[in-house]
Amino acid sequence: MTLPDRSFAAFLFDMDGTLVNSMAVVDRVWRAWAARHGIAADPLMAALHGVRAIETIRRFAPAGVDAEAETEALTQAEIDDIDGLAEIGGAAAFLSRLPADRWALVTSAPRALALRRLAAAGVALPRVVITAEDVAHGKPAPDCFLAAADRLGVAIGDCLVWEDSPAGLAAADAAGAAAIVITETHHGPLDTPHPKRADYRGLAVETDARGWLRLVAG
Repeated sequence: MTLPDRSFAAFLFDMDGTLVNSMAVVDRVWRAWAARHGIAADPLMAALHGVRAIETIRRFAPAGVDAEAETEALTQAEIDDIDGLAEIGGAAAFLSRLPADRWALVTSAPRALALRRLAAAGVALPRVVITAEDVAHGKPAPDCFLAAADRLGVAIGDCLVWEDSPAGLAAADAAGAAAIVITETHHGPLDTPHPKRADYRGLAVETDARGWLRLVAG
């Protein structure tokens, strides 16, 4: 598990599967939605991670379904279900060691859902939060990471993206950021050239004279 051998102006974190283990909730809610609409659940589950809900619904829902209404109802179901939510190992402690102006949350979840899940998992909310409502094009488009870097006042090429999904990694690559993969929720290997970590345990951060961040084994 090799760490990036450079410093970064900022860290940009995905949420689900990266800071919060929400897999049980996602599985329950989305499989129930698939069953209501007569949709095969396994292909749906394989495709939805890291992607905005409305885009998944538009892709899989039967003809005639009101995608916006379905997205609103499904999002509320996810907000209401927090059973089993937990931080990814060591995430809260790791974030607490980062300067407040050097990291952002960049998630495909709507803002209300992001706030609910972070609070339920005991994970801090940063000053800069980019959610589904903030971009016209969700992951794998780069818009969300570009927006976060802009809000932080740093160049995207100087950022390290923390992700867990192929869609998120594709967005990071398209944006021109470096990336690292958190694999705690993975059930199989992910084919990617990016460095991987199971979780945040054993990670520390050093800050240089510019305030830039460098990962070190703690």
